[in-house]
Amino acid sequence: MLELYHNDMSTCAQKVRLTLAEKGLDWEGHHMNLRAGDTRTPEYIKMNPGAVVPTLVDNGTIICESTVIIEYLDDAYPELSVRPKDPIERARMRDWTKQLDEGLHAAVGTISNGVAFRYQTMDGRSEEEVIAHINKIPQQAKRDRIMEVTLKGVEASYFEPAIRRWDKLFSDMEESLSENIWLTGDEYSLADIAYTPYLTRMDHVKFMGLFDNRPHIMDWYERIKARPNYAIGIGEWINEKYIPLMAEKGDEVWPRVKAILAA
Repeated sequence: MLELYHNDMSTCAQKVRLTLAEKGLDWEGHHMNLRAGDTRTPEYIKMNPGAVVPTLVDNGTIICESTVIIEYLDDAYPELSVRPKDPIERARMRDWTKQLDEGLHAAVGTISNGVAFRYQTMDGRSEEEVIAHINKIPQQAKRDRIMEVTLKGVEASYFEPAIRRWDKLFSDMEESLSENIWLTGDEYSLADIAYTPYLTRMDHVKFMGLFDNRPHIMDWYERIKARPNYAIGIGEWINEKYIPLMAEKGDEVWPRVKAILAA
């Protein structure tokens, strides 16, 4: 039995649900309310010391970290593989997914929080309560980043570098997709799965102007959304309480994003 501790709008959880859906695997879910601090309980931290989602449990074995989880699923359940057969394309796949773990995921967290999610964290809490809530995050660097972005929003020192990092990634992505149907070549792979939630997040915060001169990314995104696993892994889990906030605040911030990229 596969069990998944996840959150509806978490990009990392979306990666895993997309993989499970693509491979046709059944699973039992445990939804975690991130705003309520479900991942910061002693019981959950014992299972996942990072206090994050997702966590996969496969017949009692605990697997953490979304990139590790999706590769594990392809190893443990190889009947329908979502990794390229060609070793060069498989290396490209790992290069794409590695970049997410080396800063891109944190950068999209900064963007999402700075634009919209900070308002959810602050809703109904005093500044002292917000600080106490964030101080429960175990990792110092992550705690410092989230603290500043939550309190300062797009004025935080982390925001501009996050926008620039993703803009650079999208240039690389456009170049790759100008030569290939999918990110690594002719095969849909874990690389495409891994980036699907991040394009969706840019869509939700109304930052699609990033792709005005990147037609190959837009074509890829349309193909991605048309796949059955998109509806199962993302569409069925959309939290409608988030969408209006992300759209409203994203529209407000977009002129600042354009100015950052034009500078």
